Amino acid sequence: MNFIEELRWRGMLHDAMPGTEEQLNKEMTAAYIGFDPTAKSLHIGNLATVMLLKHFQLSGHKPFALVGGATGMVGDPSGKSAERQFLSEETLKENQDAIRKQLSKFLDFDCGNNSAEIVNNYDWFKEIGFLQFLREVGKYLTVNYMMSKDSVKNRLQTGISFTEFSYQLLQGYDFYWLYKNKGVRIQMGGSDQWGNITTGTELIRRKESAITSEESNDDATYQAFALTTPLVTKADGTKFGKSEGGNVWLDPTMTSPYAFYQFWLGQHDNDVPRLLRVFTLYSKNEIEEIEKQHAEAPHLRIAQKALGKDVTIRVHGEDQYELAIKAADILFGKGTLETLQSLDENTFTSVFDGVPQTEITKDEWDNCPNILDLISIVTRNEVYPSKGEARRAIQGNGVSINKVKVSDEKSALAELKLLQGKYLLVGKGKKNHIVKVS
Repeated sequence: MNFIEELRWRGMLHDAMPGTEEQLNKEMTAAYIGFDPTAKSLHIGNLATVMLLKHFQLSGHKPFALVGGATGMVGDPSGKSAERQFLSEETLKENQDAIRKQLSKFLDFDCGNNSAEIVNNYDWFKEIGFLQFLREVGKYLTVNYMMSKDSVKNRLQTGISFTEFSYQLLQGYDFYWLYKNKGVRIQMGGSDQWGNITTGTELIRRKESAITSEESNDDATYQAFALTTPLVTKADGTKFGKSEGGNVWLDPTMTSPYAFYQFWLGQHDNDVPRLLRVFTLYSKNEIEEIEKQHAEAPHLRIAQKALGKDVTIRVHGEDQYELAIKAADILFGKGTLETLQSLDENTFTSVFDGVPQTEITKDEWDNCPNILDLISIVTRNEVYPSKGEARRAIQGNGVSINKVKVSDEKSALAELKLLQGKYLLVGKGKKNHIVKVS
């Protein structure tokens, strides 16, 4: 199965310029996708295009990932209603380095002729002055052509700066530079990028036509193509890619592996078939088998678990996936002290996000005589409203500390071990309360 056929059955092909499939079938071809470095991490909204590059490489072609160190200073107006804030060069550099690391989890950078490469457009734009840019790029594209792009037309009523208006020229020149210097023949991206991508193919055509005309070679053809993938939407038509808390990031410090896994686990049955095709490497037969098993027992969420497992392992590794499973067990009452102790702080706080929390000082902790006082007066009666009620709960076998039942109200705190050096998980029947020592 070739690249285009793979995209078709996965529902990942939105549009392709005439001749694109023929070029791909003719020879190993280089293509690129650009990534915006205005955040220090990619998010799952970027994953569809990352998987596009992954399938491209698996089909025997050579992928380039362009990190927009220069264009990130400007900001793409596509799909935006307001101008972005500028970031410092230092921040952009840090973000670029982080994105490079994340892309390396998907692409093979050491596999011979079709090894992936990462490029940064700042490397060529830093050498180009304004006057040179006007001569090299500006003279080949008319204002009328640029105004016809949806990314510009949609902003005319509210206003668009010259900076953002010029963005398509920068992206177009990226394609031209890669075409000339790296042999790249295709730019790929989300369907909202079609206008910017075709600016690149048009710039290549016009610049190369001008050069050819000067050299009197009328038979030359300019093989530059465009291919886009659909924006991923839910079954109800709304945009896919965000949780209630906003973007779901690939960086584990921004979205914990547990929360990342839970995001996929929480997807609606109607959305999972498409998500399995776009975001995993399961084969067609494997996906059909997953869907069959899921249909037989939807309550087991077999499809969601298969989806979450594949993506979480690829982004965070198998160890973090296993930890996410353990964390889920804790939340639903199946965990042990050992499981709790195995969680890092980021995962712990993610699992118990929204659980009531009381903070006490180190002095209060050191001077507290026993567990009874800790869960009543020392925590300002926020865990239990009175010492008497706390005592009755302990006597009724209704209190646990870090998943271990409390049987003696006078147990000293020296017998307890703080999780991550600062937390205690107090179990109150089916409810939890966090005590944080700071």
